[in-house]
Amino acid sequence: MKAPSVYLHALGMINALGGDLDAIVPALIAGHAPGMAHAHTGIGEAFVGSVLAPLDLAPPAGLARYDCRNNRLLLAALTQIAPAVDAARERYGAQRIGVVLGTSTSGIEAAEAAFVYQAQAGKLPANFNYRQMEIGTAAPFAAAVLGVQGPAFTISTACTSSAKAFASARRLLQLRLCDAVVVGGVDSLCELTVQGFASLESTSGVRTNPMSRNRSGINVGEGAAVFLMSREEAAVRLAGVGESSDAHHISSPDPQGVGGELALQAALADAGVASSAIGYVNLHATATRKNDEMEAKLMARVFPNGVATSGTKPLTGHQLGAAGVTELAFAWLTLAAANGSQPVPLPRHLWDGEADPALPTLDLVEKERFLPQGAGPQYVMSNSFAFGGSNVSLILGR
Repeated sequence: MKAPSVYLHALGMINALGGDLDAIVPALIAGHAPGMAHAHTGIGEAFVGSVLAPLDLAPPAGLARYDCRNNRLLLAALTQIAPAVDAARERYGAQRIGVVLGTSTSGIEAAEAAFVYQAQAGKLPANFNYRQMEIGTAAPFAAAVLGVQGPAFTISTACTSSAKAFASARRLLQLRLCDAVVVGGVDSLCELTVQGFASLESTSGVRTNPMSRNRSGINVGEGAAVFLMSREEAAVRLAGVGESSDAHHISSPDPQGVGGELALQAALADAGVASSAIGYVNLHATATRKNDEMEAKLMARVFPNGVATSGTKPLTGHQLGAAGVTELAFAWLTLAAANGSQPVPLPRHLWDGEADPALPTLDLVEKERFLPQGAGPQYVMSNSFAFGGSNVSLILGR
C-alpha cells in the first residue's frame, strides 16, 4: 500500500535576514542580511549571523522556567503559524497534533550567562532553570505553548537536526499516529559553538564565501523556522526524503561525498523522479575547505547536466540545528509563490566569484532567476550534512 503524501502548510521563520516572512522575503531577494556582521565574543571578534529583531515575546507565565534566547527565537517562529495550528487543533483535536524539532545547542547560551554570574556572585541567578539548556526541551516547550498533546520530541544530530526532523514528522503522519505535525528547528548563538568551530579552524573572520577558491570557513548563525505539516493537500508536498551516514570521521566528511550522494539518490528514488526533474538545489555549502569540496563532487555526479544551485549561509550564517529547515524554507518559497503573480526568485549565491579550479563547476545562481514556469510538476531539493557523517536530502514538489 502506497504511503500517503504529506504537505507543508504555514511557515514561520526568524533569522539574520529579519524577524518574519514580511522582512525575510524581500531581504532574501535583495541578498541583504542586516544581521550578518562582526560581533565581540569571548575569543575576540567573530563574523556571525545574529537575529536583530526584538524578542519581546516571553513564554506564558506557566512556562516562565523555559525563558531563554533559544526559546524566544522558537516562540517568535511559532507565533507566526499559531493560527494554522489553532485551526488544525480544532479540526483534529490536540492529541492528534505532534511536534518534531531539531536543535544543536538548545539554551546553552543561558547556561553560559548563568555560570558567568555564578563565578561573580557565588550562586546561580534566580531566573536560571536547567530546562533552559536541555537539548530535549524545544519540542515539549513548543507543544505546551501551542496547546497540542501529540508526540513531541527533539532531534539533535548537529547540522542535520532540523532536516532529519522532516523524516520523523513524515513517519508520524504516514503511520497515522498524528494528523498534523509542527516541524522545524531552532538554534541560538553561544560561545560554545563559536569557540568550538574556531578551535577546529573552521570559522571565517569575514562573510562566508562558499565554493570560492578563497573560502575560509563558516559564520555561525542563529534562528528558527517551523512548518505545519499534514496529509491535507496543499500547493507543496514533501516529495522525497533520503538519509545516510558516512561514519567516515567525527568532524570531516568523506572526501568523495559517497555517503552524501547516497542521501541524494535515496531522496530522488523516494520522490520517484530523475535528477533532471529537479529545478533548484539549496546546497549545504558551509565554505569550509573539505565540505565544499565533497559537495561539489557529489553534485557533479548526481547532476551531470547541471542544475541551478546556491548556498544561502552568507545570508543567515550557519544556523547548525536550524540550518536544514531554514534552507528548505527558502526552497519552499520558490514553489509556494509560484501560483501567484509575484513568484519568489531562486536564492542568490553570494560569493567573490572566484571559482576553485580544483572543484567541478556548478551552476551557481548569481543573478535573478526563477524556477521554469509551466504546467508540469516542479521539484526543488535541499541538502544537509553534519559531523559524524550524518546526511539528509529533502525534495519538495509542486
